[in-house]
Amino acid sequence: MADPTPMFPLGTVLFPHAVLPLHVFEPRYREMVQHCIAGDREFGVVLIERGHEVGGGDIRFDVGTATRIVQAGELEDGRWVLMNVGVERLRVVEWLPDDPYPQARVERLRDDAGSAVDGQAAGVEGLLRRALAMRAELGDPTAPLEFTLSDDPVQASFEAAATAPIGPLDAQRLLEIDTAAERLTLLEELLTEECAVLELRLSGQ
Repeated sequence: MADPTPMFPLGTVLFPHAVLPLHVFEPRYREMVQHCIAGDREFGVVLIERGHEVGGGDIRFDVGTATRIVQAGELEDGRWVLMNVGVERLRVVEWLPDDPYPQARVERLRDDAGSAVDGQAAGVEGLLRRALAMRAELGDPTAPLEFTLSDDPVQASFEAAATAPIGPLDAQRLLEIDTAAERLTLLEELLTEECAVLELRLSGQ
């Protein structure tokens, strides 16, 4: 049986290929970072369903992302500043006691293109650029407009999901989808709705 995977429940969703900066200050997660750096530098990230990041006692979603530490710096007071990147999706098979930090037995999830059609990613990219441009015009916080999606439909679906202006629950829905085709279809629906709302806001200015 595989060794337990260290887990970091957060209030945000991390997608494969996306970058996640972290400031680690809780003692239990400082210990987790030291363990990871001494090993394969990987841990799992899952979205908190109910509760808070600090202090424990939270309820967590079971589908998350295996994450690798690519840069790590320890501060004088023992805190850590990390730069991490999402590797691949995972599902928690069994949560273990949070001692000394959250851990779980997990399975890695396979991603494939499914029945993705030609131009599907390009269509989502167009909607995404439109939504980000309107948010910028409204003065809303937004991701940079300069981005290019991968030619690989699976990676493109994750990149678009990570960039899309959506809430964590919609992001979790996207993360739990097994194929790029289905993920891009849902993204198209979410971005179409977002663009409609943004257009109404702009027309009311």
